Amino acid sequence: MKRLLLNLFTVLGFVGILSAQYTTPDTGMTYSLDDLVAASPATISVSGTTYTLVEDLTISATDTFLINSDATLEIGAGIRITIFGTFNVDASSVMFTAVDTNAPYDGFRFEEFSDINIQNATIEYGGGLRVLTETFTINNCLITNNVSGVSTGGVIGLSRGMPQITNNTITFNETTGIGSGATNQVSPYIFNNYFEGNNQANSNRPQINLGPSLTDQPTQIIQNTVKGDRNLTLVGGISVSDLLGSGGVNAIIDDNIITDNRYGMVIQSNNVTAFIRNNVIEDNDTQGAPFQGGSGISLVASVEGNNIIASGNEIRRNLWGITLQGESMINLGDNVDNVGQNVFSDNGNGGATYALFNNTDNPLTAMHNCWDENNVPNTLADAEAVISHQNDDNTLGLVTFDPVDCAFLGVDDLAFNGFSIYPNPTDGQLNFDNNTAFEHLNVYSIDGKLITEKTLQLGANALHLDLNSGIYMLEFNGESARVIKKLVIK
Repeated sequence: MKRLLLNLFTVLGFVGILSAQYTTPDTGMTYSLDDLVAASPATISVSGTTYTLVEDLTISATDTFLINSDATLEIGAGIRITIFGTFNVDASSVMFTAVDTNAPYDGFRFEEFSDINIQNATIEYGGGLRVLTETFTINNCLITNNVSGVSTGGVIGLSRGMPQITNNTITFNETTGIGSGATNQVSPYIFNNYFEGNNQANSNRPQINLGPSLTDQPTQIIQNTVKGDRNLTLVGGISVSDLLGSGGVNAIIDDNIITDNRYGMVIQSNNVTAFIRNNVIEDNDTQGAPFQGGSGISLVASVEGNNIIASGNEIRRNLWGITLQGESMINLGDNVDNVGQNVFSDNGNGGATYALFNNTDNPLTAMHNCWDENNVPNTLADAEAVISHQNDDNTLGLVTFDPVDCAFLGVDDLAFNGFSIYPNPTDGQLNFDNNTAFEHLNVYSIDGKLITEKTLQLGANALHLDLNSGIYMLEFNGESARVIKKLVIK
């Protein structure tokens, strides 16, 4: 009998070790790392500015976990941090890492209604960030070398709302960089991040892999760099898709650099409103299999009616330039609202060049584009040679590409290479450096509506814009120069 009791105690003790954790008492308190050491020294210890977490930690709904001084938190294998309340990381430099980099911790789980703000942190060798809350900001962080743990769909796994993901470096994680579920309507603001080599598992997912958007708020993917690892043959650049008909896609994809992936960008949905503007999409051909991918931009739909406007994109050296499948549609330039000015060169496979492949029966407008950057000025015959449509197969839709236009490539680059605006973000005061070419300014909302126009003086160095908080596109025009800048008003 004593032996049985001893065995029972041994088993219970083992289970107790497996389930060891500390949960804050839910009394509206704010806890620093030192406070947690005092509250539960078995859970977390400290040596200098390095803290070690060896049990699961849960912050209750009315409590706050605040890190506002520089520190390193080493986390044991399989350990999870769960936040029901507030998590605020607001120091100059905070490191979250594993005790043993070969034994990752489980990661962070941010429950619905939690309030998350993470600034200036390094998050490495864990299981990612599972974001179940609508109130989530992560800024100026390094997120690297994480594995599939608490977050399986992406190192940052999103579920709802409008999370703010800005100015981060997200590299070499086992899973995709940012992901959301196939039925979760979420519209993140993804701005000025650097992605490289994510999805090291080489699964058939892109580095940014998003599902349906909120109905009334666009997904915004703006001014990011998405660079692939050319050894990963299945990893794409960006996908925004609604495969299950869970609300559709509402997206703004502007000013990104997308390079060295399996493909550049995919939008797949039967209900799309999207702007694709001023992206540089190059060398997305890592798989080398043209019937399985390799498009700069790929659009897929099974019904007509999608509203996608693309302008100012530079699409080079992909296996295909732009491909349309099923009943997808796109406006690449017209004489009304879309200036076109997309640039194509050297997109092809099998010895043929494919700037645009309209593999649908829908007519497309594609005016004012430069179809062969290496052969300027283009003729209509030059354009016809790189566009696949009704003239090649009478079952396909006709692409209207007249007039072609490469004149905008004749801008003197020196006129605006040194041109810059600052501060950005700003409260409205705007300063210029090296304005040697621009005499007119158009200010557009992020959805393309003209807000105001201003006359500029050559050499002028200051201007005040009376605008509401938000993101705007500034179009600077001169006699022989044009440039577009993005501006954030605080």
